[in-house]
Amino acid sequence: MNGFFNDDSRSNLAEFTVSELSGSIKRTIETAFDHVRVRGEISGYRGPHSSGHAYFSLKDDKARIDAVIWKGSFSKLKYRPEEGMEVIATGRITTFPGSSKYQIVIEQMEPAGAGALMALIEERKRKLAAEGLFDAARKKPLPFMPSVIGVVTSPTGAVIRDILHRISDRFPVHVVVWPVKVQGEGSGEEVANAINGFNALQPGDAIPRPDVLIVARGGGSLEDLWSFNDEIVVRAAAASDIPLISAVGHETDWTLIDHAADVRAPTPTGAAEMAVPVKAELVAQVANLAARHAGASARQMEQRRQSLRALARALPSLDQLLALPRRRFDEAATALGRSLELNIMAKRRSFERVGSALRPDMLARRLQERRQKVLERAALAERIIERTIDRLRTRIGRADAALTAVPARLKGHTDRSRDRLASLMLRADSAIRNDLKVQRAALTGHERMLQSLSYKNVLMRGYAVIRDSDARPVSRAAALLAGEAISIEFADGRMAAVTGEGDGTPPAPMPSGPAQPKPAAAGRAARKNEPSSGQGSLF
Repeated sequence: MNGFFNDDSRSNLAEFTVSELSGSIKRTIETAFDHVRVRGEISGYRGPHSSGHAYFSLKDDKARIDAVIWKGSFSKLKYRPEEGMEVIATGRITTFPGSSKYQIVIEQMEPAGAGALMALIEERKRKLAAEGLFDAARKKPLPFMPSVIGVVTSPTGAVIRDILHRISDRFPVHVVVWPVKVQGEGSGEEVANAINGFNALQPGDAIPRPDVLIVARGGGSLEDLWSFNDEIVVRAAAASDIPLISAVGHETDWTLIDHAADVRAPTPTGAAEMAVPVKAELVAQVANLAARHAGASARQMEQRRQSLRALARALPSLDQLLALPRRRFDEAATALGRSLELNIMAKRRSFERVGSALRPDMLARRLQERRQKVLERAALAERIIERTIDRLRTRIGRADAALTAVPARLKGHTDRSRDRLASLMLRADSAIRNDLKVQRAALTGHERMLQSLSYKNVLMRGYAVIRDSDARPVSRAAALLAGEAISIEFADGRMAAVTGEGDGTPPAPMPSGPAQPKPAAAGRAARKNEPSSGQGSLF
């Protein structure tokens, strides 16, 4: 009896499919935990997925829960999730029926207290410092007198007014303001885009390229200044080619952009003072330097004038300088007349010695010697010409004899070439005939091979090839439908046919006994008995 009632009670239980049971559990959990706040440490975060969603886990020392942030909620988060960050997540619990898991769908997320924010800042600071973004060696000096200053700040706050007022008082220059949000959602991206935008400007553009940048914001809490701890802002400041002054918060407020900037100012007003000098002080300094320069020039000119006078007094007079050259000139003029007379006398004696040697008999003897030499050379030239003519006449005779023998040699060479050509032609004809014989034998062998492998030899043995309406061979009866046009190829040609009804079973084996007529003969007999007005069935 107990067994009977137990069986009856089990039969009264409601039956669920797996999908129904999973859906019921999902609705129950989502109804009971539609809004929860969970505190835990982020684990397994690898950044947003290519779809824009973020998947990770929240854990503590005893348990773990899967978490997901959909793309729409991820873009609205004030704080981006990071590995190991302790957060307080707000969302709802849901299940994933495909794998019997539950997870929290996070809609809002914030660090778990100021201590967590400071720990996050320190961790991010160590990471960026390890990359060298805070090194002093990469910081650039500020220009002494910039002509254009770029300011990245809110256009409506007191910060921009203080900066403009201070610059106007000290040294009026051209100021370009890039308006951004300095706190709240998307403020970090706007500040980074402003820094990159100023660096993208080129000389000669409609907007002048700044010589120095000021990133400024008034004081506030750690949460208010959080945008300037954003990694994207720090990297933009470190990568800036334009010298950058960080003026975020008051003197006691420190953010990560202060470490990446080239110079940190305690206040926005201090940043304006660092960017430009005091014009009045420069004017006074220039005036002082001009006065000192004028005095120094006057003193130097007086010193050089006195030195010139002293040097002039030490120089000798004109008479003293010309006394010695004048005496040398007088002595040379006195000795010139006597020297000319002595030179004329010497030249005359030399001419007389040479003239005494030029007598008429000496000239006649020299002419006779020259005439004899000319006659000897003329006779020698005649003999040389006669010998040259004899050698040329001999060479011409030998060449004439050689040319007379050329036709006979050419005829013998032509006969030998003709005999050799005839021999080569005979050898070429023989080689061609042998090659044709080899090629013909190979072609005959290939033809026999082709004939042995051709399907038409199979058709000669009584078989046939069936093709469908597209001329494709058909190997199975199931591939054809009743009433379909086909063609049958025999050994002696093709015939058209139409398929009929059939059960698709293979034919039964033929009984032993007298030989049955061949299928071809039976088909021909059936066609003779069929009326001439219709097409018989193939099957």
